[in-house]
Amino acid sequence: MLTAVVTGASSGIGAATARALAKAGYHVFCVARRTERIEALAAEISGTAVTCDVTDEAQVAALAEAVGPSLDLLLNNAGGAVGTDHVASSSPDDWRHMYEVNVIGTLLVTRALLPALVASGAGTLINLGSTAGHITYEGGGGYTAAKHGVTAMTETLRLELNGQPVRVTEIAPGMVRTDEFSLNRFAGDQAKADAIYAGVREPLVAEDIADAIVWVATRPQHVNVDLMVLKPIAQAAAHKVHRE
Repeated sequence: MLTAVVTGASSGIGAATARALAKAGYHVFCVARRTERIEALAAEISGTAVTCDVTDEAQVAALAEAVGPSLDLLLNNAGGAVGTDHVASSSPDDWRHMYEVNVIGTLLVTRALLPALVASGAGTLINLGSTAGHITYEGGGGYTAAKHGVTAMTETLRLELNGQPVRVTEIAPGMVRTDEFSLNRFAGDQAKADAIYAGVREPLVAEDIADAIVWVATRPQHVNVDLMVLKPIAQAAAHKVHRE
């Protein structure tokens, strides 16, 4: 059976992708810090729950041990945004947190599981980036800096792994409505989180991104999708969203 690791699997895109990959025939290692959530998800999809903080090197090493010597697919999905302050008034602690989770977490998990991806003979490495990794916007300095880091790491890996049996892809979503992303960004302020999507008839949802990830993963092994950008039709750009 094909195997997959999905980090940040306790909610949102991670949970939706774990379910979609299980339907596609993968045994999924559901990875996140919230044990109860991933255990429930793993039970639902007949996967394996692994409690892991991706910024903790010892916990990531334990994840690699649990996965074993061979792995077909790694989705580095764990990440997130904190705050919308301008650079001049932003919190260095918020920037450190975003860099640690989005960039260092992706680095640690990739480094730990790359030998297993190579050993499979047909590995696929997918990093969950963002349109924020390709543009900038006011109030997004820390998050865009972190996601630009993910983009740079992904492109570097593709160069460094050339000749190895591992495909490397970045999935870069725009506006995706999930239960927690904007809520976490606004420190639990539901009204501010809801305002992001106000008047947008159909923002993307987690299942849309999961569908794209499964499509990328199930292409013939000689086909590498370098970058896939997904936005709702209402979002022409980060600064231009049609609202009704």
